[in-house]
Amino acid sequence: MDLFAAIEGRRSCREFAPEAVDAAKIERILEAAAWAPSPLNTQPWKFIVITAQHIKDAIFTEAERCKAWAIEQSGWKWLHSYGLDFIKQAPAIIAVVGDPQKTGVDMFQTEGSVGYKLACAAAIQNMLLAAHALDLGSLWFTFFDRGELRKILDVPEEKTPISLVCIGSPAQASAAVPRKPVEKLTTYID
Repeated sequence: MDLFAAIEGRRSCREFAPEAVDAAKIERILEAAAWAPSPLNTQPWKFIVITAQHIKDAIFTEAERCKAWAIEQSGWKWLHSYGLDFIKQAPAIIAVVGDPQKTGVDMFQTEGSVGYKLACAAAIQNMLLAAHALDLGSLWFTFFDRGELRKILDVPEEKTPISLVCIGSPAQASAAVPRKPVEKLTTYID
């Protein structure tokens, strides 16, 4: 698959078919994640592959709690229609957990270190593209309380849950969403 076709063709999937994802495909996705760039090659990520339904159910319950809180805090009534069933449907979920101690030289920044988070984001993008190349659907999901997710996944306090990546065969094709023109997003300094 051409890289640019993969980038432009990848979609977020919110409806998964029930069949399990082949373990070899999960391994390929994890390999792609491990090849992401990171500050000083610290590779500040760990991956937790979740297929147990009771853990997915616990994550779903936590996401529903966060959704209710967000509606209450923001008043965004449209969130009522934002369904979270894909968490229970996804045959596999990969939790990406970052290590703040492996953030690179930005640990000395006065605004706080983000290097490890950005590296994890690069790993997540590699995962999404790898899943697409393997004809799988995926979704980058962050609607959770990090403290509660730590408890659900037994993540040590010194590590940071960054994201959940839902993976599986899409139940249906996802529509493309519009993108802003590059010229409206770019400034050149000569």
